[in-house]
Amino acid sequence: MLSVFSGLGLGLSLIIAIGAQNVFVLRQGIRREHVLPVVIVCALSDALLIAAGVAGLGVVIAAAPWLVVVARWAGAAFLLVYGILAARRALRGGEELRVDDTPAATASVPSAAATSAMTATRTALAPVLLTVLALTWLNPHVYLDTVLMLGSIAATHGDDRWLFAAGAIAASLLWFTALGFGARHLGRWLRTERSWRILDGVIAVVMIAIAISLVLPVLGG
Repeated sequence: MLSVFSGLGLGLSLIIAIGAQNVFVLRQGIRREHVLPVVIVCALSDALLIAAGVAGLGVVIAAAPWLVVVARWAGAAFLLVYGILAARRALRGGEELRVDDTPAATASVPSAAATSAMTATRTALAPVLLTVLALTWLNPHVYLDTVLMLGSIAATHGDDRWLFAAGAIAASLLWFTALGFGARHLGRWLRTERSWRILDGVIAVVMIAIAISLVLPVLGG
């Protein structure tokens, strides 16, 4: 059990940080939009990466560092574009939370106009899943932290390394579930267009800052 708790603690320490993936999950949770598929993709991706690290993929990445370089530039480009789109939403506005938490509103049958308005603001599932996949797999830190670091530390647990991996995978599942489904409680503060413009402005700053931080080590030589 010690290996399980070690993996759980290290997994949480690596996952709980302000990053592009967490910001996206938070935004989807607040919008109550495709939350379950997003949580599943994030947790499953982490599980695959952790398992790959424990199985020895970290050795391959260490032997071919150019793979991380490719992921670094591709991830930076994607985050920059996403940040620019968030900045454009913040400048233009026009978005607000269209969810009512009151039981009466939940029980009532929405009008055709209201249903149309809510449907019009809902993003299709495919673009959401493609975005979360890109934010996860184009992030070079995920290979350094999840594959190399967790894989190396898991190896120190010997025959219990897969128990360590199970703890780390559980940490990922717990965190993304809490972040995605817990974010809806922030909805009461995000019912106005101004609130969403502020949120998108913060998202833009975070995404662009992460994109810059990814390429600075390369540009700095």
